[in-house]
Amino acid sequence: MYLHEVMKLTEKIKTPDQYPFNIPAIKSLGTLNFKKNVTFFVGENGSGKSTLLEAIAYQCGFNTAGGGRNNQYELASSEAKLGDYIRLSWMPKINSGFFLRAESFYNFANHIDDLAKEDPSIYHAYGGRSLHEQSHGESFLSLFKNRFGRKGIYLLDEPEAALSPARQLAFLSIIHELQHNAQLIIATHSPILLGYPHADIYSFDQQPIGLIQYEDTDHYQITRRFLENRKRYLKELID
Repeated sequence: MYLHEVMKLTEKIKTPDQYPFNIPAIKSLGTLNFKKNVTFFVGENGSGKSTLLEAIAYQCGFNTAGGGRNNQYELASSEAKLGDYIRLSWMPKINSGFFLRAESFYNFANHIDDLAKEDPSIYHAYGGRSLHEQSHGESFLSLFKNRFGRKGIYLLDEPEAALSPARQLAFLSIIHELQHNAQLIIATHSPILLGYPHADIYSFDQQPIGLIQYEDTDHYQITRRFLENRKRYLKELID
């Protein structure tokens, strides 16, 4: 584990009533501690989990459009508005890793294709061929299996977006292999990924942000209730 703490620099914030500082979870944020090699961020859309993850990526020096420190390309939506207002505490400091944004992965794949025009060997880190020549799920798993094998910190924003349930299960195995020499922080809605054992889960739906047990997450409870009472749920929703 490398990243031990994220602290919000409240004294630097001059517009606390403006986005993103007015998001309840961000507004109440003081210090967030990391004690496990695998940490999950959970919460409803707009709860601030992706905002904080992006800010951490910014402070790590990663491209906030997705990628690592050496992946420099432009994407208009990649501004990390919280990035200058947090401080990271490391032990030890590490510069290697990757920031995955599911929503901008297409642009990252274009960037890799551009680099490969000059050096085709770059595809070795992505399964041996263009990410665009693989299905969405295959390209994600190729990235995880090949690029993520090094020591580093890996920040993943909703990686389940391209993964079927079966591939989410396969990703659990990849997480297990990675966590031996890497730290992973994952923002997710997936009850499958959240089931990874011995991970910390931070809920952004409570203020301040706090740890929550897997079985207490809405993701687990709603999915379980639906699967156990599918007909009743559908009758209430549709009729």
